[in-house]
Amino acid sequence: MMNAQQPPSAVALPRSESPPSGRRLRLSGGTAARIALVPAALITAVCFYGFIGWTAVISMTRSRLLPVYDFVGLDQYRRLFSNDRWWTAMGNLALHGTLFILGCIVLGYVLAILIDRVTRGESFFRTVFMLPLSMSFIVTGTIWQWLLNPTLGIQDAVRDLGWTDFVFNWIVRPDRAVYTLTLAGIWQQVGLCMALFLAGLRGIDPNIWKAARVDGIPTWRVYANIITPMLRPVFFSAFVLLSALVLKSFDLVVALTGGGPGFSSDLPGRFVVDHILNRQELGLGAAGAVMMLCTIAAVVSPYLYAELRSQRREA
Repeated sequence: MMNAQQPPSAVALPRSESPPSGRRLRLSGGTAARIALVPAALITAVCFYGFIGWTAVISMTRSRLLPVYDFVGLDQYRRLFSNDRWWTAMGNLALHGTLFILGCIVLGYVLAILIDRVTRGESFFRTVFMLPLSMSFIVTGTIWQWLLNPTLGIQDAVRDLGWTDFVFNWIVRPDRAVYTLTLAGIWQQVGLCMALFLAGLRGIDPNIWKAARVDGIPTWRVYANIITPMLRPVFFSAFVLLSALVLKSFDLVVALTGGGPGFSSDLPGRFVVDHILNRQELGLGAAGAVMMLCTIAAVVSPYLYAELRSQRREA
């Protein structure tokens, strides 16, 4: 008996093979992230570390207006160390930097604690203390130059109120001018420290406060013995940021005091820029820049080593 013939539509036709499509290269997340960071790493290597090396090379040459690769060893550093203005600037840096960093950290921490405990108006107070941070150092220096001007600033305003013997002329006194830089710098940067500490306080476990209330521990002891040690990374971050700011201070000095009277409020940043641009001493200015880098490394490195060592112990 013959099988019924299948209809043509049911007959399986041979399938023509399509050409293989191109395969996409798939990378793991870690590899893709590393490739994406290559441009940033190259820019950092060239613009940061490359120019640090170039500055170190120039500091050992006779360069004046333009780079001249005529090496003279450490002669520029000998000239730098025999320059009285340089040591005045370094002394001002030590005084201004110490007061500036301590003032910003202490006041910022206190303000963060007060804002953290306030129940109303938190947004208002945060805005008020963060507002100076939105200004440049040039604007800050100009504002404080007006405020400290004896003929039209705070001194004149207080005398108009009846206190005719009131004197606040620090900006024109060689022994007080450097403190005006500290006042203006703290006024601008205390908001940064306040924000850092406030973020750290908001990350504290609320159960710590509940346990402290149950045990009857005073609030000040909780902050001194428990909260402050827990915020050690925040203190470290604030210290590093402020150290970098105070070391490269230039625009605030130029806008507020101009380094004067004389060179009484001069800082290394202004010394370096002045010798490179105005005095055409590129080699000497480069030597000063290298010493500024060594200074910040000498200040931050011990603190960084202690912080990393303590983290290893905790781990």
